[in-house]
Amino acid sequence: MFDAVTRMMQEISSITDGRLYGAWLYGSAVLEDFQLGWSDIDFVALTPKPLTESQSENLLTLRQDLLRAAPDNLYYRSFEGVIAGLDEYRSQSFQRLVYWGTSGQRITGRYTPDPFSLFELAKYGKPVFGNKAWILPPPGTDELIRAVRSHYETIRKAAVETNETLYSCGWLLDIARCIYTLRHKEVIAKTQAGIWALEEHLFPDEAPLQKTIRIRQHPLSFKERADIKLWLKGLGPVVQDYADVLEMELKKHKVPV
Repeated sequence: MFDAVTRMMQEISSITDGRLYGAWLYGSAVLEDFQLGWSDIDFVALTPKPLTESQSENLLTLRQDLLRAAPDNLYYRSFEGVIAGLDEYRSQSFQRLVYWGTSGQRITGRYTPDPFSLFELAKYGKPVFGNKAWILPPPGTDELIRAVRSHYETIRKAAVETNETLYSCGWLLDIARCIYTLRHKEVIAKTQAGIWALEEHLFPDEAPLQKTIRIRQHPLSFKERADIKLWLKGLGPVVQDYADVLEMELKKHKVPV
């Protein structure tokens, strides 16, 4: 992974005329929870000046370009993140940025960083190019609680039905991490949160979470199994049962809207 990160940041710097201000990793890549086949290499890369239209177009498909040049290096497809101007990121007001996500990439002027991500960047972010110090303070407790509430609402809407991808059981780890954040005002790795939830016996039915942790730790061994795909596709009711536990926890932590 180190070689892929180094090459990626060198290419981003080259496309932005060698003026990349800094780049930081966060998420599973720095929380010792990265698993190829499931995890993302989450990053933020910032330039001293706003991106030009030409730079943005060249950055848009960079991860696919690098994967085509080195098809055996599967880490390139794992990169997800934002490339933007430094001052625009600080002010959260964008003229233009490049966003790479799970479902694709886009050039956009609209982007709101997730408070979980900002917390990880401020507290655990790993500099991998240029300046070392992260540029924003971590979100406060109220903001984290509001982020958990927003995530809970997403689960209620988006995870009523699930599909065959491994991310379907990832909802269970998300819920466990949300509860951990509510109780400890901290953001930890998803696998660690799942193990903590089992130790605390948070959920009446622990078997799905136990299975999820096994899959998370060895995703490539489970990804193509027909029995796992069938299980994942029918996981919606279980996710909603786990969300019931999160709902009860949220009722203990009220903050102004």
